[in-house]
Amino acid sequence: MIELPTTTAEALPFAAAAFSILYGLFALFAPGTFLRMAKLQPVGERRVGLSEIRGSLAGFPLGVGLVTLFFFIQPFTQMALGAGWLIVAFGRLVSILSDDASSFGNWLWLLVNLVLAGACLAPVFGLVAA
Repeated sequence: MIELPTTTAEALPFAAAAFSILYGLFALFAPGTFLRMAKLQPVGERRVGLSEIRGSLAGFPLGVGLVTLFFFIQPFTQMALGAGWLIVAFGRLVSILSDDASSFGNWLWLLVNLVLAGACLAPVFGLVAA
């Protein structure tokens, strides 16, 4: 049976893990819709690009999210998920600044990525009262 969080310091990484799992499941089971929402599309008749969505974009948040959901009290799992989302945010920021990709959606997702990273890393660094 899964233990539920009882404090804010436990609830933040738990919520970030739950969001990560939902994000990963969406990318895994609806990669075409995932691409359309990102304003991307597979090229040509070969839809090999969908395997990249299912593997890379679904795999990280789903795998690490599941581990963090079950072990949300463990600082290591919090740091793993938080660091992952922080690097996603960094990559998005680099793209915004370097690839002429400054759009409302990209800035919004950057904020979401930073909130997810913060939700996991704040308890580890003692920024949230236990």
